[in-house]
Amino acid sequence: MEASCLELALEGERLCKAGDFKGGTAFFEAAVQVGTEDLKTLSAIYSQLGNAYFYLKEYGKALEYHKHDLTLARTIGDKIGEGKASGNLGNTLKVLGRFDEAVVCCQRHLDISQEQGDKVGEARALYNIGNVLHAKGKQQLWGCTQEPGELPSDVRETLQKATGFYEMNLCLVKELGDRAAQGRAYGNLGNTHYLLGNFVEAIKFHRQRLSIAKEFGDKAAERRAYSNLGNALIFLGQFNSATEYYRKTLQLSRQLRDQVMEAQACYSLGNTYTLLQQYERAVDYHLKHLCIAQELNDRVGEGRACWSLGNAYVSLGNHKQALHYARKHLDISREIGDRNGELTARMNVEQLMEALGVNESDLSPSSSEFEMQGARPKITKRNSMDSVELWKYPTDKNGDNQNLENMQRRSRNQLSQPGKRKGYSDSQSSDERPWLDSPVDTDDITVQVTPTVSKLGRDPSDEDCFFDLLSKFQSSRMDDQRCHLDEAQNGDNKESAANTSLNEMIDPAITTSPQTEELFDLIASSQSRRLDDQRVSVGNLPGLRITHNNLGHLVGEGDHQGPSDDFFNMLIKCQSSRIDDQRCSPPEAGPHAPTVPDEDFFSLIQRVQAKRMDEQRVQLPSDDQDSSPSPDQEPPGGFLS
Repeated sequence: MEASCLELALEGERLCKAGDFKGGTAFFEAAVQVGTEDLKTLSAIYSQLGNAYFYLKEYGKALEYHKHDLTLARTIGDKIGEGKASGNLGNTLKVLGRFDEAVVCCQRHLDISQEQGDKVGEARALYNIGNVLHAKGKQQLWGCTQEPGELPSDVRETLQKATGFYEMNLCLVKELGDRAAQGRAYGNLGNTHYLLGNFVEAIKFHRQRLSIAKEFGDKAAERRAYSNLGNALIFLGQFNSATEYYRKTLQLSRQLRDQVMEAQACYSLGNTYTLLQQYERAVDYHLKHLCIAQELNDRVGEGRACWSLGNAYVSLGNHKQALHYARKHLDISREIGDRNGELTARMNVEQLMEALGVNESDLSPSSSEFEMQGARPKITKRNSMDSVELWKYPTDKNGDNQNLENMQRRSRNQLSQPGKRKGYSDSQSSDERPWLDSPVDTDDITVQVTPTVSKLGRDPSDEDCFFDLLSKFQSSRMDDQRCHLDEAQNGDNKESAANTSLNEMIDPAITTSPQTEELFDLIASSQSRRLDDQRVSVGNLPGLRITHNNLGHLVGEGDHQGPSDDFFNMLIKCQSSRIDDQRCSPPEAGPHAPTVPDEDFFSLIQRVQAKRMDEQRVQLPSDDQDSSPSPDQEPPGGFLS
């Protein structure tokens, strides 16, 4: 059995190293089912299982096994193992958005590593704390409308703390001579300075990251460095240099066959060429982005592509195509529930319709323009005759309402013909049936109500209804909690009679009462689960076989010193999942758009580069003369506002 458990664990480790995490977890779970008395082996299995589930994005299971690992390491007095388990818990909690708990776990990892003189563990802990603070600051930035670098004080403080931990990590990995870790530190320092608005510093760190990525032949890291360099150069106004880096990003994305990153590079290139006023090239890249977004079923990305295409076509003077994509943007925004996008698109549509001198009734729902541009149109099931009838109806409100009522009446007549209803002959027309076009008169209907229904139809209070339901469906459980007034039988007190010394101190009426025993049984059963959640029970660890060989390790080594208050504070926070289940989750940040970069800097660029953007806005003709707004005048909600 022992060899079998170890063999299963080794095979699981081999599969995980090969990238097959799903197969690896299956072998690790099988090893846990077999079980082992080797505590070190079991701890390693817990750690590997937690990491495998983390890569599979099953964070709940990852958290569970990392907790098991932490409990076991703490019980057997394995300080290094406790530190690693705490670090793994911190990484998992970070992904779940529980940043404060993650910092506590990572800080515990750092403290243990420093106590044990583990430089590698200390470097990892510093890096992990920086990651948690960076993610926390980035989340706090969502919804902020400040200009680049103008951050709220709490966000700036969080990000500055992150840079401090990254710098300490960089110094330590330089001392250790770990070039790969240096590259990661440079990249994260660049990202954090980018969020702080220190774009020159960000470029310096990203160039060092790029150099190390090339040194190791890490194409994915090289692609990220190119993209980050382009983003930072945009804010410095160096658009031509940014396009060069975005082109390299696109090239590497295609080499790696990563469609998501390819779409993001096309999106960035399209918007950068818009800033350079090279609108034909911008249209080309936005159409490529649109095609990939449609292939990946990214509706948010499609909406962004249509919005960007509308901007470019307005700048080219092709208002007809701009209106087509503005309407597409409006439809997608309504579909995904993007309120801001819908308002922007509606404003753009109204401006373009006014510029073209057309009304809503003059627009065709055909997607021929969409097809001509090379993008794949969405397949719809609209009958072509619907649009023909739409042209027949007058545009005034009264006519529309009248035609709508006629259509509704005809549809009801068609639905009523196949069926026969009691009280009407087949030859009777639908117009003679008042129940089709008027509300049902309750006086004409007789309903026979059974006594059971009438009982349920009473109007009690909500509390009475609740207890009625509870007593019907939970009666068996409720009966277990009731007090029985039956007298005690003769055999009920045999055990208490033997304990004479205890009865001398306790009132016999209490100990001999069956109600008392039932009360304590009820308390024990109802409170046992809450009490168990506060215990560190080694027996609950899956896969652990307790024998005489490891019992001494579990009891002797685990209890030679009492846990510190910091450990219990950390454990309480890490065990707060039951409390969190009762909380209201924060609102979603919005639909996810995989083909749009997370660092969508163009919403900020629109304000920073407002003067240049004014040249791309829709200018409504007045008195047959084009008038250009002055640079100081804010246009009335153009495309890029």
